[in-house]
Amino acid sequence: MKIHLFIPCFVDQLYPETAFNMVKVLEKCGCEVIYPENQTCCGQPAFNAGFQSECKSVASKFIKDFEDADFIIAPSASCIGFIKNYYLSLFDNSSQHNLVKHISQNAFELSEFIVKILKVEDVGASLNRIATYHDSCAALRECSIKDEPRKLLKNVRGLDLKEMAQTETCCGFGGTFSVKFSAISNAMAEQKIHHAIESGADTIISTDMSCLMHLQGIITKKDLPLKTLHLADVLASGW
Repeated sequence: MKIHLFIPCFVDQLYPETAFNMVKVLEKCGCEVIYPENQTCCGQPAFNAGFQSECKSVASKFIKDFEDADFIIAPSASCIGFIKNYYLSLFDNSSQHNLVKHISQNAFELSEFIVKILKVEDVGASLNRIATYHDSCAALRECSIKDEPRKLLKNVRGLDLKEMAQTETCCGFGGTFSVKFSAISNAMAEQKIHHAIESGADTIISTDMSCLMHLQGIITKKDLPLKTLHLADVLASGW
């Protein structure tokens, strides 16, 4: 199966190893991974900041870069959620409407694609950690992703998966929310971290590096006994 890889801006710039691990996992699952080298951003940051026309310009480039893709896979439910839920309204009554519809229907977050499309729940990973899973707002509310990451994590050998309290509560990142309302954002992150430690976990895993980046900042600043890992990094471990 041929899939086109979309790597979000912050993963490309700050966590490239997660992107490489995603390729590793997809290839092990039998996929031929294609990376359109001209890709940039999906347009979400501009849209969330209120710059809709600028967002549409960036989104138009995304559509052009991925117009031939049967499947678009990303290590970010946030970006995928934006493509699925907002592109159609951005390009409503335009010549690109049908193409946008095709793209929005065939864009998937990594765990959703592996479990629902590839029908795989065990990729042969192993990791000796006690972990808890954080449901990102985008994964849970925009993509309806909840069981898929857990199914994959339960088959990681050596991984003891614990559920923390209030796992569906926001971590406080929210893009520019964490900048504009830093005090509230940090308090929400501290609450999330408290629940993770309370569960007995030493690692927080999620589908979204943006959430993990926010949480890791607080963890590092307070020198807490926790580590954050993206799902792709976990699935690429031990083989």
